[in-house]
Amino acid sequence: MQNNLYNTIYNPDVLSCIANLSNDEVFTPPNIANNMLDMLPQELFSDPNATFLDPACKSGVFLREIAKRLLKGLEKKIPDLQERTNHIFKKQLFGIAITELTSHLSRRSVYCSKTANGNYSVVDFDTVDGNIRLKSIEHVWHKGKCKFCGASKEMYNRGNELESHAYEFIHVVKPEEIFNMKFDVIVSNPPYQLSDGGNAASAIPIYQKFVIQAKNLNPRYLLMIIPARWYSGGRGLDAFRDVMLKDDSICKLVDYIDSEDCFPGVDVAGGICYFLRDSQYHGKCTVTTIQGDAKKEAVRNLSEFSTFIRHPIALSIVKKVLAERALSVSEIVSSQKPFGLRTYVKPDKRGDLVLRYNQGTGPFKRQNVLDKIEWIDRWKVIMSYLTADHAGRADSEGKRRIFSSLEILPPQYVCTETYIVVGVFKTKKEASNLVAYLKTMFARFLVAQIATTQHISKSSFAFVPMQDFSKPWADAELYKKYKLTKDEIAFIESMIKPME
Repeated sequence: MQNNLYNTIYNPDVLSCIANLSNDEVFTPPNIANNMLDMLPQELFSDPNATFLDPACKSGVFLREIAKRLLKGLEKKIPDLQERTNHIFKKQLFGIAITELTSHLSRRSVYCSKTANGNYSVVDFDTVDGNIRLKSIEHVWHKGKCKFCGASKEMYNRGNELESHAYEFIHVVKPEEIFNMKFDVIVSNPPYQLSDGGNAASAIPIYQKFVIQAKNLNPRYLLMIIPARWYSGGRGLDAFRDVMLKDDSICKLVDYIDSEDCFPGVDVAGGICYFLRDSQYHGKCTVTTIQGDAKKEAVRNLSEFSTFIRHPIALSIVKKVLAERALSVSEIVSSQKPFGLRTYVKPDKRGDLVLRYNQGTGPFKRQNVLDKIEWIDRWKVIMSYLTADHAGRADSEGKRRIFSSLEILPPQYVCTETYIVVGVFKTKKEASNLVAYLKTMFARFLVAQIATTQHISKSSFAFVPMQDFSKPWADAELYKKYKLTKDEIAFIESMIKPME
């Protein structure tokens, strides 16, 4: 009776419903979990000695779907159903829940009972947890932040009645001691971020800490689904990106450009990806790019550039541009706070300069400019540091604008950090020609290969080549200069919308 209950196909599947809830801790739909498990060698599910760990259990979907495969795969080796069930759940499947709620949900999904020793559990465990544990862990505070995850003490140093989100897997020095065993497969959809106590929705990513800790356990196979913003951006992700792109054991990568194609109804800036790492494999990676109903596959060298370019045809275009060995426009773009003026800086009552800020313009005193004094008396091209698109998401026609604004500031004008300075010139003509260049679909397409989050920065222009700004530039001339094919031109124009 118990095993019949476990094998019943629910319609609708409750885990599919939960997966549609929007949260920083995004639940994995069962179909995506199975697509991920399909990437593993299927003989694993016929091996009675294979062990599986989900270090961030939410709904228990991975362990549940693995259990289904093992129940079928071990049928000949362990014919008795109850004996087979006991073996699978007690010796092969292990999980670490991330909250009290998800611990109950995971056990209910896997054991058919929120308590592993309950009357309705498919396996008779001696403990409430079974092999899906939840241990109360405290953050370790240092200078107002947790030294393990970076959580804000102000936000998360609270009573036991609230979740502290001190996830056990990333708050221990020796994760191998949690279960005192080695795992063949680690598979998970970890929490994505934690509020850092900053303004509004300011948050720090933490998913990379789960990936790093899982690699420390050295499983044969590592399979995780995480935000894709690590490809080119993301706060504090530079070192993680470098390690991931240089890891030639990552043999498969599935990239969802729009998160809603993976998690219906859930908006994750920059898209979603999942990857398979085989510790015994060394070579190129098979990359599958998914956008709507379109799916493309290519064998790639992930470490080819310092950022990951999603589309194979875009990779061809970037290679042609870089082959010219021209300087990058990033060489003339400012960092944040080009004049050292924060967003909240407002005009003075009187001043010999003009300040461009988020509400318009107003007088400003030259003595209050904190940086780049030498730029004040030149012509400047500025743009908003925020993209026109939502974190790389195309419009209803599948196209992106990229830049939300482009302006020319004359001499005696400065700006706050609401803007970045893209170029500084002696003449208005040169500034105007840079604006025309940046408005081309060619230039904005190259920025789009890096700008997959909400922000534009100096590094976003790394692929955009410098030009002679004594003359104007148009797309047709640029396509010809870089010898782009009709298919490459069509691809650019299918991705980027015209900018007046």
